[in-house]
Amino acid sequence: MHAITIPEPGGPEALVWAEVPDPQPGEGEVLVEVAASAVNRADIMQRQGFYDPPPGASPYPGLECSGRVAEVGPGVSGWAVGDEVCALLAGGGYAEKAVVPAGQLLPVPQGLDVRRAAALPEVVCTVWSNVFMVAHLRPGETLLVHGGSSGIGTMAIQLAKAVGAKVAVTAGTKEKLERCAELGADILINYREQDFVAEVKDATGGAGADVILDNMGAKYLDRNVQALAVNGRLAIIGMQGGRKGELDIGTLLAKRAAVSATSLRARPLEEKAAIVAAVKEHVWPLFTGGHVRPVVDREMPLSEAAEGHRVVEESGHIGKVLLVTS
Repeated sequence: MHAITIPEPGGPEALVWAEVPDPQPGEGEVLVEVAASAVNRADIMQRQGFYDPPPGASPYPGLECSGRVAEVGPGVSGWAVGDEVCALLAGGGYAEKAVVPAGQLLPVPQGLDVRRAAALPEVVCTVWSNVFMVAHLRPGETLLVHGGSSGIGTMAIQLAKAVGAKVAVTAGTKEKLERCAELGADILINYREQDFVAEVKDATGGAGADVILDNMGAKYLDRNVQALAVNGRLAIIGMQGGRKGELDIGTLLAKRAAVSATSLRARPLEEKAAIVAAVKEHVWPLFTGGHVRPVVDREMPLSEAAEGHRVVEESGHIGKVLLVTS
């Protein structure tokens, strides 16, 4: 088969389309013939040499894929050759075939094209685990999503609205904010021109956001705590704005607030399987009912993954950039 390899860390040109050995499913694993994968920030970090795969994972980038089951390994039940699936991966999605632990497989939602399903596993599992399983967003509360037009952001908007929450988003252009509004965002904040702390407090009568989903890390830490409501919950999922910040414990105590930080890639298999099972139970029915949909900016050949990385690094996209095998 062919896969995107990274012989040496570097810029997008470091991604090399090469012939590699076919993977073989082991105990509890399934081999998927990949239809599509998607570009995530973690893939870019891996390409740059800053985010190695966990031990035992595929060396190729790609934290999600979609396709069809090509082979079922020993000890696997409930899946058959030919099933259309999408999957959460620790790596290996940028390839024509990928091995997936059976607990990280999901059926392609009814009515959704198999390629577009590649836009779902990483973002849905990230949003559901952080916003709902950790931060416990409830109906009537306000969620602030940084990077509202990203793959994570577009999914967070839709899931929060589906449970009856109010949604505030930050984005850097009018076009991106308009797309967020189309998905249901109630409070639109251009972070280049407006102070998100003041805007959120103004829109909530001074209360602030009950839950904040943050991809920036250090750069926004202090202001995020300022923007939290009493009993608010800050969920950090990225470090685009740095990894070391100063936290005002006094403000946190006064608000009885909480700060959590999680990642998916290195979690134990049983934790990933529990998240995937929760997503299948709570989120997948929303796709069938048409309440939620993947937002795909563009598709391009997997062999041209370098261009996909350039698009995402320039932040000119809205939603997900897919890499398709045919």
